[in-house]
Amino acid sequence: MKIYISADIEGTTGITDWEEATKTHPTYMEFRERMTDEVVAACEGAIEAGAREILVKDAHSTGRNIIAARLPDCARLIRGWSGHPFSMVQELDESFDALLFVGYHAKAGSDDNPLAHTLRLRVMHLAINGEIASEFQIHSYAAALVKVPAVFLSGDAGICADAQRIVPGIVTVPVSRGIGPSTLSIAPGLALKEIREGVTRALKGDRAACRLALPGHFTLEIQYTTPVDAYRASWYPGARLAAPRTVQFDSDDYFEVLRAIKFMA
Repeated sequence: MKIYISADIEGTTGITDWEEATKTHPTYMEFRERMTDEVVAACEGAIEAGAREILVKDAHSTGRNIIAARLPDCARLIRGWSGHPFSMVQELDESFDALLFVGYHAKAGSDDNPLAHTLRLRVMHLAINGEIASEFQIHSYAAALVKVPAVFLSGDAGICADAQRIVPGIVTVPVSRGIGPSTLSIAPGLALKEIREGVTRALKGDRAACRLALPGHFTLEIQYTTPVDAYRASWYPGARLAAPRTVQFDSDDYFEVLRAIKFMA
């Protein structure tokens, strides 16, 4: 079994403030360790389920957060960013049996996590076909392009609920929930146990039930915090300025939507 893991930090257990996700701040080290621990737990769960090859994408900020020396021998790690439109699932293709999301977070505008956002802080919201989208939705749709099911997600309670709505068969592990600028989290050790067991359960379950069918047409809408960003993005081929801070783009091909997001968001 060949498994892909996309890992972020803003949905790791206990993280509460942007300082803890910022490489130059002293408190970042604790959450770099926690992000690594949760990825390792996911790897262990995958190996228990029969995985023999695991590809991990470090998908937070610089893409250089996970402590590689702690990964199992069957895992490979993508660090940094290639610029490919698949972004947080770079190198995902038809050869993978399943996609796992670890440490994911609520979408921009949500109150489920003090660090809720979608891709960039300058994006107020990003909608696909009129529905405000999370990074999970953007990249689970990318997985659907190559027919790979998204079977597991860990993160805050908001993104877990979102994932279950989009992929009803997905296994989720909520490790925290936001309360204004604070969070209420489970113990880190319990999170590792639940991630490990949840991944094993997801991979031993009906993975095909988690395979998404994509819509036939896509309308992408990005609302920015400033009109300056919207004006600049409106010059992307096919994009149009829908309002002073809002740009829209239409396509029947989701890869073209991903390409537009790469250059516009």
